[in-house]
Amino acid sequence: MNHGTATESIARQEGKFTALLVCWLLGNGSLVSWNSMLTIEDYYSDIFPDYHPTRVLSLVYQPFAFVTVAILTYHEARLNTRSRNLGGFSLFFISSALLIVLDVATSGRGGIWPFIGVCIISGVFGIADAHVQGGMVGDLSLMCPEFIQSYFAGLAASGAFTSALRFITKAAFENSQDGLRKGATLFFAISAFFELLCVLLYAFIFPKLPIVKYYRSKAAAEGSKTVSADLIAAGIQRQNHEVEEDPKILERLSNKELLLDNVDYAFDLYLIYVLTLSIFPGFLSEDTGSHSLGSWYALVLIATFNVWDLIGRYIPLIECLRIKSRKGLMAAILSRFLLIPAFYFTAKYGDQGWMILLTSFLGVTNGHLTVCVMTEAPKGYKGPEQNALGNLLVTFLLAGIFSGVVLDWLWLIGKGW
Repeated sequence: MNHGTATESIARQEGKFTALLVCWLLGNGSLVSWNSMLTIEDYYSDIFPDYHPTRVLSLVYQPFAFVTVAILTYHEARLNTRSRNLGGFSLFFISSALLIVLDVATSGRGGIWPFIGVCIISGVFGIADAHVQGGMVGDLSLMCPEFIQSYFAGLAASGAFTSALRFITKAAFENSQDGLRKGATLFFAISAFFELLCVLLYAFIFPKLPIVKYYRSKAAAEGSKTVSADLIAAGIQRQNHEVEEDPKILERLSNKELLLDNVDYAFDLYLIYVLTLSIFPGFLSEDTGSHSLGSWYALVLIATFNVWDLIGRYIPLIECLRIKSRKGLMAAILSRFLLIPAFYFTAKYGDQGWMILLTSFLGVTNGHLTVCVMTEAPKGYKGPEQNALGNLLVTFLLAGIFSGVVLDWLWLIGKGW
């Protein structure tokens, strides 16, 4: 008995650091392509000046992401998580490569048809995001909370990484002919490489880590079917005699029951991203006026958000700063809506220092509150229920992003609209 407990304890810890690193890299890969598209907004604004590319591309991306994740969430209990995640990362890789092909084929010219092509690829990014983000969050929800935190930190790191890379490429190519285009091409080449790396990591490294095999075996013992392919990839053949002897193992809360139990957490995520995406990136890119930073101003604001969003996702690791109270989370999330008048009056009357400060606060609260919700919600459930809940929460997160992107257009009222 003691020997079995000790062996189980070792399995729960062996390979944990490597798993955390892989989770971080997979989180990075889940958004690096999309963040690359957002971060080169100065290039797309230059070749598509009449189409509001930052806002339009987000508006195209989000319906595809939301509808796809809603369908996948409805069927999550019967889906092969391994195929879902590998398919999503592969789709990101192919789409990133196609952006380079499209740019080369059109020689970097603007016009409606190249813009439609970019919009189509943006929609494909949304489909890939729904596959990966819902699949990964559901999968990691049945493991330890640190994996979820690391994955969401990786999501934010993709924004910080692309912002830093954009500064470098803008500085390197600013004075060269066709500099914006060269920087954009480099961006998507790096994105495509990173997505290919994520395919390899998820396919060959992650499922074979002892700690990952332990949690997936535990979930399978509790009746989860979504982990079967990953267990086979890790060389583990599950036997079904336990389920046959005790059918109660397969009993789990329905998606409706899980949602009713966690409706406040779902609403929390919706509200976090409604606010954030109604300001970032559209308002920060187009509606903050002209300041001494010139063409660098929008890039600085986007980079500021991304860096503080990343920092915010590590704050919950400090026990005393992690918000565990459900009422406390809701109060903190509702108080963020005071940022809307703050941004409005700062854009109208304030200088760039105040705008950078507000953007920092928007980022750090977005990251902190997201991780608090996502790590607290799955606690206390069985593996299949945790996977289902993770998918449900991502659905509300993407619904909030979609709503925020639509509401972002309200900032254009009175500006020729």
